[in-house]
Amino acid sequence: MNPMEKKLISFVVPVYNEEENVEALAARVAATMAALPAYDFEIVFTDNHSTDGTFAILRRLAAADPRVRAVRFSRNFGYQRSILTGYLRARGAAAIQLDCDLQDPPELIPRFLELWEGGHQVVYGVRRSRREAWWINAARSAFYRLIDSLSEDELPHDAGDFRLVDRRVIEELAKIEDSNPYLRGTLATLGFNQVGVPYDRGERARGISKFSLKDLVGLAIDGILNHSIVPLRVATYTGLLISLATFLALAWTAIGKIIFGQRWPAGFATITTLILLSLSLNAIFFGIIGEYLGRIYNQVKRKPLTIIEAELGAVSGDKDSRRI
Repeated sequence: MNPMEKKLISFVVPVYNEEENVEALAARVAATMAALPAYDFEIVFTDNHSTDGTFAILRRLAAADPRVRAVRFSRNFGYQRSILTGYLRARGAAAIQLDCDLQDPPELIPRFLELWEGGHQVVYGVRRSRREAWWINAARSAFYRLIDSLSEDELPHDAGDFRLVDRRVIEELAKIEDSNPYLRGTLATLGFNQVGVPYDRGERARGISKFSLKDLVGLAIDGILNHSIVPLRVATYTGLLISLATFLALAWTAIGKIIFGQRWPAGFATITTLILLSLSLNAIFFGIIGEYLGRIYNQVKRKPLTIIEAELGAVSGDKDSRRI
């Protein structure tokens, strides 16, 4: 690269029904980057088939500013796939993921770039605090520590998707074929020089969150199953312990009856409880195995990560504009 040439920074912004926020985000990013004359930038919006006026606004923004690019998916493919598609279409020397609700402040970008220039290939935000109900914060904190304890790799605590990723890391990320990506964990397992930046996460200024409790639970399950086989081992060890306990109980019963002449009272309630417990444990562990098998099934079908219905601001050399 020519030393006088500006480095291009790509901003990856997943959106779904964010007509109230896309213009504000583009303006905040432009204002932040205006104070950093050493860089050029582009904003890559990935629209998860919004049903409001989001894509119409993106069309207007792209027509007015060539630095704005956008793709619209043929349906809602989910948050993580939307981010990954944005990374794969980014052209910059580094990509920064931002949520459209502006809870993650663009004003932290200069610090991210400073650490990147200092040799860090991944710079991620660590949520020191967030303005949500205490029980949600407690559940999130417990989840991050749970997944880290289960994973064979060290995963950062309280880190979301607000991060800078170097081009070298994106190239490695593109080699991974995962039908259920969990990028927070995947990027952590790639290695390289990574550093966290503590910050206080703000409130959503406009609109309502499109991330439901079901989505949060699904993301948590993806995170655990993508980075650990401990649940399968728990099922195995529990089964062995129950088998051992059952064998010992049978042995003790036989010894008591044959040697000591014990007459055990009829225990209908006890037998029923044990049978129901056994059936419940089998159902839970078959469910765990089924979750892993379901992911294997989705993986071997090799379906596209996302399918792109329309694209704004495409350039020559981009990947196939219809599917990734």
